[in-house]
Amino acid sequence: MVTLATTTVLFFLIRLTGDPSVMIAGESATPAQLAQVRAAYGFDRSLIEQYLVYAGKVLHFDMGVSLQDGQSAIHKVLQAYPATLMLAAAAITANIVISVPIGAWLGQSRGAAARVVRIALNVLQGMPGFVSALLLVNIFAVGLGWLPSVGYGRPETLILPVVSVVSFMAPKLIRVIEANTSAALRSNFVRTARSIGASNRQILWRHVLPNALLGAIALIGAEIAAMLTGLVIIETIFAWPGIGWLLVQSTLNLDFPVVQAIALVMVVSVFLANAATEALQTLADPRLRTKGRPE
Repeated sequence: MVTLATTTVLFFLIRLTGDPSVMIAGESATPAQLAQVRAAYGFDRSLIEQYLVYAGKVLHFDMGVSLQDGQSAIHKVLQAYPATLMLAAAAITANIVISVPIGAWLGQSRGAAARVVRIALNVLQGMPGFVSALLLVNIFAVGLGWLPSVGYGRPETLILPVVSVVSFMAPKLIRVIEANTSAALRSNFVRTARSIGASNRQILWRHVLPNALLGAIALIGAEIAAMLTGLVIIETIFAWPGIGWLLVQSTLNLDFPVVQAIALVMVVSVFLANAATEALQTLADPRLRTKGRPE
């Protein structure tokens, strides 16, 4: 139902952006040539007729062909998707590796160093991702020349995009883990563990951190869904050939079939990410398995 509603709304909204016949035929095309292009692509029909044709094709998993090069729209999207998956996987891994230890440390620290880190997190959390990306490009690519600002396929091309993504996603996850760690340290099971002689390290790794991560799974799942649906600005800044970059190019070119195919892939990706997150929460927290069951 969500997929149907999203694709339907997008179908009508995208047709308000302009006439793709001009993009196909060229600005110097005569009225007769424009009419010929509209007839060839079905743009001379009413919107309702166009939508019914589109819906019928979608039911047969046919998203049409690109208006720019004639390739299958869904094929172009699936060609670009691995680049987004690579960037998302690297960013998710880096985000967890960085956020979990910092959040756990902040949750049990009250010193000056912890205050400095919290201030830095506040600054990063309030800074848009594209600002971090542009700063990193100016410093490490333009100024120092250490890293490439564009490119795809080499390990070093991942560094700046991943750091840009992590810079605005990690502060949220760190804050959640910090709050959960602090709450867990004040809980009864921690006091019980201390009373039977458990060390601080054992309490942190066996009791506190697993409980802190339970509350962070939902946020991690939301961040995964956001990354799988395309980091449009980041991919555009770094010319990363994922679905976010493809979405921008297709929108500028009024390539309706490709934009619609991207929207469909994004909706399915969000659904799968949310389903996986819910399954992981149920697996990690046995209490959720019995929720809603009759006594």
